[in-house]
Amino acid sequence: MTRLEHRVHELTVGQLAERSGVAVSALHFYEAKGLITSRRTAGNQRRFSRDALRRVSFIKVAQRVGIPLSEIRDALATLPCERTPTIEDWARLSEHWRGDLDARIRQLERLRDDLTDCIGCGCLSINKCALANPYDRLGDEGPGPRRLLAGRGADDASSRPAASRPAAGAAASAPGCGACAS
Repeated sequence: MTRLEHRVHELTVGQLAERSGVAVSALHFYEAKGLITSRRTAGNQRRFSRDALRRVSFIKVAQRVGIPLSEIRDALATLPCERTPTIEDWARLSEHWRGDLDARIRQLERLRDDLTDCIGCGCLSINKCALANPYDRLGDEGPGPRRLLAGRGADDASSRPAASRPAAGAAASAPGCGACAS
């Protein structure tokens, strides 16, 4: 990898791609979506300010934890354009997502804990399913994996202790468990 000299204040799209590990096409996409900006030279070539590298890194990390690009764009829009963002700027953006990330972590932990018995496919091909849903009662609540959706209510059977869930095998005679959208 080419090492960027510190005195270089603008990067070509190729330099930004090489240094960030993001494809040139992805950088063009990010620019089209308003996540990063460039200026054009007299020869119509893109030039990115050096802080674009930090922004691209932030985009990659935010995407990795599941934050939608629209939210990333909105967050980046709050950063100052006249200077390189500071540690405090980045901390403010990160704090904004803490609650959402904590909720996602809890949801993933619930999924992990139930993974041994059932991954929520709703196929009813196993005798023991922690997501058993006799007579598809969760189907009345709407499509999709009702017990795995983020906004689960207190009445959700999968949030109760295992002893109060339907007995193992209860789903075997059920017309559908509601864990899938079928």
